[in-house]
Amino acid sequence: MMKATFYLSCCTVLLSSFQPELETPLEPGALLPKSELTCTDVSGKEISLNTARQENGLLVIFCSNNCPYMQRNHDRLREVCTYARKNNIGVVMVNSNEAARNGPESFAAMKEYAAKQQFSWYYVVDKKAVLADAFDANHTPECFLFNKNSRLTYKGGIDDSPGNADAVKTRLLHNAINEMLTGKPVAVNTSHSLGCNIKRNL
Repeated sequence: MMKATFYLSCCTVLLSSFQPELETPLEPGALLPKSELTCTDVSGKEISLNTARQENGLLVIFCSNNCPYMQRNHDRLREVCTYARKNNIGVVMVNSNEAARNGPESFAAMKEYAAKQQFSWYYVVDKKAVLADAFDANHTPECFLFNKNSRLTYKGGIDDSPGNADAVKTRLLHNAINEMLTGKPVAVNTSHSLGCNIKRNL
């Protein structure tokens, strides 16, 4: 009986050593993950999150080309990204939809989408959804705001009504940017992100 127990214990240890490490959700205060990973921007330039970060921080938004929630948030996204840039916060939009890369989320479609939306910030391909996994990002749009020390200060939605701009009561991301810039703790540093699921490869 003791031999059988010992055998089972050894098997358990061996199996656990081969299990992949699971990414844990980022919590406020966490450091910017995968900051040196290079991704291809729609301009063709290779950039990393660290090089995109500006004096006052970095805003990372997971996006897609065709999600209905993206379409409902075009104006709001453009406004908040422009506001971040004006306040020396770098902006990177990330497309992690690997399962649709040969269709509506192709690099060519990303370039077309960025041009149509007049992006003046980075929009990068997240190959194998490495960034999405590191951030534990699951929806589009989903926002992550980091301060000048690369610490997460806010994660979640743009505001409290992603499906209807006319019903917005609280501009969550905008408020977080303002509070971060003044050095105050962000009052609401986490919110629910509602949108289309990121289409990872199985």
